Amino acid sequence: MPTRIVLVRHARPVLPEFGVPDSDERPLKLEGLASARDLVPRLVGYAPVAVLSSPLLRAVQTVTPAAEALGLDMVTWPELREWRSGLVPSADFVAQCLHSWANPGSAHGDGESLDELTARADKALARIAEEYPDATVLVGSHGMFVSRALLAAGHHADMKFLHAMPMPAIYEMTR
Repeated sequence: MPTRIVLVRHARPVLPEFGVPDSDERPLKLEGLASARDLVPRLVGYAPVAVLSSPLLRAVQTVTPAAEALGLDMVTWPELREWRSGLVPSADFVAQCLHSWANPGSAHGDGESLDELTARADKALARIAEEYPDATVLVGSHGMFVSRALLAAGHHADMKFLHAMPMPAIYEMTR
């Protein structure tokens, strides 16, 4: 039996400030915290043996209620973090992201390219399958990471898909 990986995009966070590098400690809004609690019955229903998360606070806050309900430790893996885009939140952020999707090998400043993110996501999925064979694992992460992980697994994802992705969102795959 293959490993079932349940990717969970974080719930609604506090928005980043324009002109300031994004913070790993940006939390969920109150509405996002409520959504995370509302996810618990659905996530518990997957009967995971582990709950992993990006170390960014908004992802941790999204999957922690399910981990607590399951009596499991929530473990952070740095490779599950959001895209290190090299971009600062701004009015033209979406245009710059569209450019990255059209040119996935290019990077902004010292950020990683989308091709590099896809490779990182693929390695993370492989590591999950290796460490948790024949089991189900919940993975808390971010929209761009989830999109690129789905691409790495052979599914369709593009900028339109990313923009339509709800917060929170759940995607299931096997590896």
